[in-house]
Amino acid sequence: MKRDLLKTFEHIPYFTIVGFKQVINADESENQRVREMLSRWMKKGHIIQLKRGVYMTRRFYEIHRNDASFAPAVSAILLPQSYVSLEYILQRSGVLTEVTYPITAITIKNKKKAENIIGTFMYRHIRRLLYEGFRQLDYYGVAYGEASVVKALFDFLYLRPLPRSVRTHRYHIAEELRLNVDDFSNEEVEEFTYYVEKCNTAKMDFIFENLRRTVWRL
Repeated sequence: MKRDLLKTFEHIPYFTIVGFKQVINADESENQRVREMLSRWMKKGHIIQLKRGVYMTRRFYEIHRNDASFAPAVSAILLPQSYVSLEYILQRSGVLTEVTYPITAITIKNKKKAENIIGTFMYRHIRRLLYEGFRQLDYYGVAYGEASVVKALFDFLYLRPLPRSVRTHRYHIAEELRLNVDDFSNEEVEEFTYYVEKCNTAKMDFIFENLRRTVWRL
């Protein structure tokens, strides 16, 4: 079997061992041979292992790695039914600056961290009640979710610890966390209000009142 067998997979974001075996018509008796071949190609840099049993060709990676949807799609491949949010969206939209963050996403499954040659992917758990505020997109057949800037801000603040000791009138959360949220529109503030009311926690009530008083001045 030659490396030109990979040409079939150079135009798609990922392939599995099962899919590869189907394309090359390998039966169960060839399982070990197929795994050894993929391992050899991985060591030579012809393919990238995204996670166990899931790969991407080096050619697809080199052509598409700078696409805006590339990292979010890989995040969804690693953990389906998740949506990119938190620092990833906030940094991309300019709400957070100066620091480079890993690709961050939200899931209703358990908290998880995944690493591969593409980067570090962090998944944070959220209550099913709050699993919304994102749009579904498609990237070369991969369905992925992407939070609105407002939902990413809510997720970021909701999941970030805020000790009761700092919840005072003098505390300025936007300055403390260097959040660029001054230019949020009325519609965006209304969207943030919706999530705060839905989650119904004292912490998020404090954060909303703090932002409303110090930044949005409503």
